[in-house]
Formats: sequence, C-alpha cells, structure tokens
Amino acid sequence: MMKLAKPSTILFSAAVLLVLPCLASAYPLGTVEIVNTGNAASEAVTIWGGGQEGLDVYAGVYTFKKTAGTGEGKLWDNGTISGFCTELNETVPQITSKYTVMALEDGPVPTSFLGGPMGEAKADYVRELWGRFYDPSWAADGQFTWYQNSQASAFAAAIWEIVYENLPASPSKWDVKVDGSWGSLGFRSEWVDATTANNWLHALDGTGPKADLRIFSFDGSQDYIAEVPEPATIVLLGFGGALSLLRRKRKVA
Repeated sequence: MMKLAKPSTILFSAAVLLVLPCLASAYPLGTVEIVNTGNAASEAVTIWGGGQEGLDVYAGVYTFKKTAGTGEGKLWDNGTISGFCTELNETVPQITSKYTVMALEDGPVPTSFLGGPMGEAKADYVRELWGRFYDPSWAADGQFTWYQNSQASAFAAAIWEIVYENLPASPSKWDVKVDGSWGSLGFRSEWVDATTANNWLHALDGTGPKADLRIFSFDGSQDYIAEVPEPATIVLLGFGGALSLLRRKRKVA
C-alpha cells in the first residue's frame, strides 16, 4: 500500500507474504519477476488496520512491469500487469523482485498478525467481490475520472475489510467505516466511498461469479492480489475438465 507523507513526499507502505518452507498450506505455484511502476485508478484515504493507526495511503490499483515468470507465473504475459494489496505494513519494492505465486487462501504470509492465512471462506468472499464488481477500466492506460478513482479505492477498502476483520455472521455486518473486531484485528477507513464499498460487501452471498485470483508474495515487500488472465483461466478449466473425464473413464474401465 502506498503511504502518503505530509505535506507532499510520497512514502510507500503495504505488505508482505513470506513463504515459509515449513508451511505446507502456502504451496508455491510459480514465480513472477515484477517491479512497481505506480498506480492506476486510486485515491488518498486514511486507514486503521494491520497495526496502522490513522495512516494516509493511496488505495486502488497498483501497476507492475513483469519481465519473467515460472510455473503459473507464465500465465501472465511479460509487460504491464495490475493488482491490489492485501496487507498494510510493508513497503512497495523499488527494484525488480522475484515474487512467489500462491493460492489466494494461503495468504497473507507471514501469519503472525492475523493468526493465520485468510483461509478459504475469506478467499471466496474476495473472489466473489472481484467477480461481481471489479472494473478492468481501473487498470487501463491514461487518465482516470474521479469516479473511477473513487470506485477503485472503495474496492481496495472492501478487500482490506474482508482480510482484516473477523468473519461476521452475515456480510451485511461488514462496514469499512467501523472496526468490528476485538483486539488488534479489524479495519476502518475515512475519505473513502464507504456506501459503495459496503453495498458491494453486503451483496456477497456466495451466488455471484468468482474470479480466478492468486497472491504474489515476496519476503519484505508488499504482497498483491492479481487475477489470472481469462484465456489462461479457460485453459486451466479445460485441463481440469479433461482430468475429470479421464478419471471417469478409468472408473468405468
């Protein structure tokens, strides 16, 4: 996440996913070599969460230049890619770094602050949030309207609400303006379009489309959520279907 210094110097603050070999759940799926190139649609907000208290940050889309990849990292073409941060306490990398590609539910890592990765339930909420409401125009080239900036920052706040709050009894209990968790957990924000963020969160009932998402993780620098490009998703689904068909044929035989 991008931290705002006052009055004008921009500092960076966000999060890290540290891949620990002893954690079988945080299984690496590949790597991507990326460097931060700035922000697309985004705006300044103030947040409380992840150990931060009243921190001024840029919330919205982050852009990166990708130069190499292995495994699932090859699903993204070299060039410009985009994503959203998931943690609030590490810096944006200023040099090209090799990130580990991980399943969404396995992040964020390290788990010391949250007490564990987000898990499948929260990951499904993020997938549905993305599938229902993410707008690719937020990551397009060129200038952005105030509306696009406002929408992208609300989307970022909704992600942080899911990651940092305890799971509520109902999505209607989420509120990006109110810390709803006891102790160090929880999240709230100011100067964000809370009405839009909350409406999106309250709509998450498990019936919406779910995006195919991964986390990019690097020890000591901010971690990001990125969507697998659609053609690659179709290929992966086709491969899964072929495996299922092969299993059925084996059972018949």
